[in-house]
Parts: sequence; structure tokens; C-alpha cells
Amino acid sequence: MNKLKNDVTISIVTHNSDKIFLSLDALIQSLGQQETIKIRIFDNASETAYCEQLKTYANYPFIEINFYSENKGFGFGHNVNLLNQTGYGIIFNPDIILSENQLNAMVDHLANQPECGLLAPKILNEDGTTQFLIRDHLNVFDYMLRFIPFKFVKKMFAKRLAKFECRNLPEDQDSYVRMISGSFMVVDLQKFNQIEGFDPRYFMYFEDNDLCRKMEQAGYKALYSPQFTVVHLYERGAVKSRKLFIVFLQSMRKYFSKWGWQLF
Repeated sequence: MNKLKNDVTISIVTHNSDKIFLSLDALIQSLGQQETIKIRIFDNASETAYCEQLKTYANYPFIEINFYSENKGFGFGHNVNLLNQTGYGIIFNPDIILSENQLNAMVDHLANQPECGLLAPKILNEDGTTQFLIRDHLNVFDYMLRFIPFKFVKKMFAKRLAKFECRNLPEDQDSYVRMISGSFMVVDLQKFNQIEGFDPRYFMYFEDNDLCRKMEQAGYKALYSPQFTVVHLYERGAVKSRKLFIVFLQSMRKYFSKWGWQLF
């Protein structure tokens, strides 16, 4: 196995995520023990039994776990894990499955793109189909359209939705894009520190879009590299939970209030 040329920190933020154990087992098996890589887990005040199970992974010398006393959200936890670190960071959701170690290649690829601050691989469902999580722009109508359960409505706006989800990106080459998903991204930590990481005012949702805008504002690009892939056990919590949908709406308001309202 080729060792990474750069120091790499995999950052995982969790709150009672039942997928994290499957994710960690696959990650550990895939990575092996590399001297230049570490896994930092930030736990947002999970339940006691969950924390006890998570503690067993602290036996690995390359895993560090921070058990925090309150739930401060996604961006806050990644900032604790990654700010003031050097090298490259991997924003790694607790429901990501890494079946093949492509981290070496992804980090090296980003390192060879000095104009870029972020890199996204192609993110797949368990069945191998693509999750279309790249965005060129955000507006309220297109974002809310994705939550409408009626298929005939989505069929009416199929072309518009496809454009919003950047479905026309080439599969055989890199593309510069504006926004990538926080479920998995490779981050140049020098640039991440320069823009002071995630905006902690977002508890959950839109913090990844905001990070991309901050990178763009600082003069750095986001790179979509579909030759690399990871699997995301996507649950769309905001669709299933009224409480999470309210959090989603609150974050949407914060995002558009910060960057300017665009309805269509």
C-alpha cells in the first residue's frame, strides 16, 4: 500500500449515528495503519450506551475521540477536528463507506491543483447509482422542489431539476464546480484555516454550501473528480423528520440571508 505523501486527518462528526460502526470498520479495514493518517471523531453529546460502544475504537492508536458535552452541530465539530491542523482533511460523514482506499490518490490529486481548496469524488448509493449532490447555484424553488413527494411535479420540472443537480457533468474528467457535498470532501487545510473553516452558526444543513462560497470568495475553486468514488448511506433525514425539516428551513434562511436571496 502506498503511503500518503501528506499528513491527512479524517474528520467524523457524529450524534447517535447508527451507521458509524459499519463506516469505521470499513474505513479501518481499507486504510490499515498508515503513519501519516489519523482519524478524529467528534461526538456531539450522544447517548451513554452509544458512547461506550464508540470508545472501543479509541484502542486504535490512530483514532482520537472527543466526547463533547452538548450538541453543537456539524460544522462546529469539524472545526474542532480540523482548524489548526496541517496537511489535508477529509470531511467524512458517519454514513460513508470506503470500500477501496482512494484517499491517497484523492489527496495527491488535490495537492496538484493549487488553485483548488476542495475536492469531491462521485458519491454513490449502495446500489451503485449516483447521488447528484453537486450544485452550480442555489435558489429556494429548486431546493424545495427536491422535497416534493409527488413524482408528476418532479417530472414537470425534470430538465430544471437535472440542471440544478448538475447531471450533465462529464464522467471521464475533472470539472470545476461551485458547491460540493459535506458528506465527503477533501480539504486543503491551509486554505480551510485561512477562511476559518465552517460557519458554526449553521447547526446542520447548508454549512457545506456556505464553506464552498467562502472558499470561492477567497479565490479558490472546488473540483469534482468522478474517477474517485465513495458510498453514502443516504437517509434524507429532513424529508423523514419534521424536527430536522425545521432545522433545514432555519439553515436555509441563514444561508440566503448571508449570501442573498434567490427565489428562482
